[in-house]
Amino acid sequence: MTDTSPARPVVPKAELHVHVEGAASGALVRRLATRHRIDLEGLFDEDGAYAWDDFASFLAAYDRASSVFRTPQDFALLSETYLRALAAEGTIYAELTISPDHAAAAGLSYPDYVAGLAEGIGRARAESGIEARMIAVGVRHFGARAVEQVAAQVIAHPHPLVTGFGLAGDEREGHPANFARAFRMAGEAGLGLTAHAGEFAGPESVTAALDFLRVTRIGHGVRAIEDRAVVERIAEDGIVLEICPGSNLALGLYSTLRFHPVNLLRRAGCRITLNSDDPPFFGTTLGHEYRSCAATFGWSEDVQLALTRDAIAAAFCDEQTRRRLAGRLGAHVAAGGES
Repeated sequence: MTDTSPARPVVPKAELHVHVEGAASGALVRRLATRHRIDLEGLFDEDGAYAWDDFASFLAAYDRASSVFRTPQDFALLSETYLRALAAEGTIYAELTISPDHAAAAGLSYPDYVAGLAEGIGRARAESGIEARMIAVGVRHFGARAVEQVAAQVIAHPHPLVTGFGLAGDEREGHPANFARAFRMAGEAGLGLTAHAGEFAGPESVTAALDFLRVTRIGHGVRAIEDRAVVERIAEDGIVLEICPGSNLALGLYSTLRFHPVNLLRRAGCRITLNSDDPPFFGTTLGHEYRSCAATFGWSEDVQLALTRDAIAAAFCDEQTRRRLAGRLGAHVAAGGES
């Protein structure tokens, strides 16, 4: 007998932690490499996936893939392509982590880089209704001066879609205290603040980011689970964790999703969000992150909606946009989703 009941609406999703260059599909990278006559020998395996086997080789593959983006039009295509793919999975909001240092390495100025990405964001919004903002990050293993230069660029060339500032790169290099000035500059300019911590470094890195950078969000943060006091502080202070389970599994932090601490952190009262980090490199999508965690931990649709609500509440966007996004969640419930 054919099931004629109406299909359940897709759970609305939001993403706060995805590196825009790391969101480039292999097909897009190959297309632009052909356009710019760039040799990609060894970047992909025989199945067409990015080839890497440890964190160092992942970073090298990431940099090579990023190098094919040379013009504002290339970056417009990148942001539009990724955001349209997100929207197809039911995503209503995303924050793209952008790296002015990668743009500079490709010979592109910061204003041109942002203008290109913004053009793609606008096209995706017109096509699908997805909202997006950008978070400019400094790379910690480039040193404190380089991170301050990124902050200065963002402040000197304000853009309505660049609403956050963060710290990425190898979190085992450079104590957060070294970057306090850059974060103070960004915070005083009205940018939302986040930083990678508690991924390859332990819970002490989370504490240091909170103490010295005064962030409201932590990128990853999963190793906080190793210190009960840090977990309690995150929960009590309302710090939002940008958790990327698929990334953590691919990079070997945990052997299986069942052993990942995302559900323990949620049950401890931490505000968590789900994110894809560098999706084609890790064989994931935001939709997969929601589905796999729901299946593994028995999360109801209510729990998944709560994750999206927390992401929207923590988003680095204006209040009018936040209310509009909340309205879309309400419309989902009214259309037959859980509340």
